[in-house]
Amino acid sequence: MTTLHIGIAGAGLAGRTLAWRLLRAGCRVSLFDSRPRDALDTASMTAAAMLSPLAELAVSDDAVFALGQRSMQLWPRWIAELAEGDGKSVGKPVYYRQQGTLVVAHAPDQSSLDHFTRLLHHKLPEACRAQVHRLDAAGLAEREPALAGRFNGGLFLEGEGQLANDQWMTALALEIDRLGVNWHEGRAVERVEADRIVCAGELHAVDVAVDARGVGSRAQWPAGNPLRGVRGEVLRVECRGVALQRPVRLMHPRYALYVAPRPDHQFVVGATELESEDTGPVTLRSMLELGSALYSLHPAFGEARVLRLSAALRPALDDHRPSVVQRDGVWHINGLYRHGYLCAPAVVDELAHKLLGTHSEEQT
Repeated sequence: MTTLHIGIAGAGLAGRTLAWRLLRAGCRVSLFDSRPRDALDTASMTAAAMLSPLAELAVSDDAVFALGQRSMQLWPRWIAELAEGDGKSVGKPVYYRQQGTLVVAHAPDQSSLDHFTRLLHHKLPEACRAQVHRLDAAGLAEREPALAGRFNGGLFLEGEGQLANDQWMTALALEIDRLGVNWHEGRAVERVEADRIVCAGELHAVDVAVDARGVGSRAQWPAGNPLRGVRGEVLRVECRGVALQRPVRLMHPRYALYVAPRPDHQFVVGATELESEDTGPVTLRSMLELGSALYSLHPAFGEARVLRLSAALRPALDDHRPSVVQRDGVWHINGLYRHGYLCAPAVVDELAHKLLGTHSEEQT
């Protein structure tokens, strides 16, 4: 147990998960965020929470892949720990599946799938190449009966998974409340300093300060490694006419669209990726692209009910890698970009150990 008081600016995926890990370790935690805890227009909530280290390697590097592999070990353990609490129920279990990913393409886009396959075999460590399985039409139909007869084949990426990000964020909020977090919600953070967080004109003294505000941290981010927002848009639908066992990625002329099944016949469809910091509603073009690609995957999606269209800015650095650094006495966790749920456990675990280890060294 420790008496360390840690202030965290930002209650998104990284900040909220870090608060939970530190509270479990016995720290006092104060959490600050400009939005209420149940806000939907955030990067943490505008995501499909795909846990796809293999598929994402096609557009990332070895560092992100290693973080993703480490997170795949942590996710099932952390989800179980969150559900257990101290033996008290904290709500419904978080939906989590690790049944692999399917990657498919329509005939005109077959070259995109072939390129994707070659890229994976080139970039994957040799020990992981056996997780990539080429499927013919019969093999695809066996893995995903709903897609039988619709594609000539595809790829099966063994070991990948997904979780329900909304359930994770809600369960975290309940558990950190139970553990005694001092939550300042709906109050904008003006400045984060080594031993204080300035929020709504008030100074809040802490032993250690962490800035996890994503794009909101830009004013305190060094110009040499610029932080920017990348717009992502996601569609959530309900469709009782289709049953998918696992996430499906569809090669698309402009981006790889993914469809992630959720409980209650729901599906999360995304994601556009635009080099724009526009925070407005989803555009008509994006809605048509996501909807038409979804319909092309299976015609029953034509009768899907649209539940939500959402857009948010994902914090990105030039190298598209997550960053954990200390600067001027403040710890920063940022740059999760499109890999938030894939990398968050590994990045949060690294920072939690640094904070607790540094404090232990100072006490000895």
